[in-house]
Amino acid sequence: MQTINEIQDEVIEEFSAFDDWMDKYQMLIDLGNDLEPLDEQYKTEQNLIEGCQSRVWLQCDVVDGRLHFSAESDALIVKGIIALLIRVLNDHTPDEILGTELYFIDQIGLKDHLSPTRSNGLLSMVKQIRMYALAYKMK
Repeated sequence: MQTINEIQDEVIEEFSAFDDWMDKYQMLIDLGNDLEPLDEQYKTEQNLIEGCQSRVWLQCDVVDGRLHFSAESDALIVKGIIALLIRVLNDHTPDEILGTELYFIDQIGLKDHLSPTRSNGLLSMVKQIRMYALAYKMK
């Protein structure tokens, strides 16, 4: 199984193939479209991420000590962003998630190319994933 950093490096490489941000946005939208739809039962207030302008639901389950995430958003780019975070962090242990710096976000220039509200949303998504990791680590 790949480490979180190996996956981050893969993502950076894929994004570096495009110079134009319109192409990068398209890649994000495609990632979002590939995300499996979230089961309706998980579209609850409790799973809504605070601080996102659009609605983003994030469900976390523990499978053999690893965190498994599923998500949904009603906005295309945002859905792509959460899909990207899930790709990087999915099925890793709480310790791995908490012990990793997510350098790919800066390296692909994501923060620079998001509106301030989307950028805050991105930080909220990362924070929520880390909070799940922390909560499961404490159990």
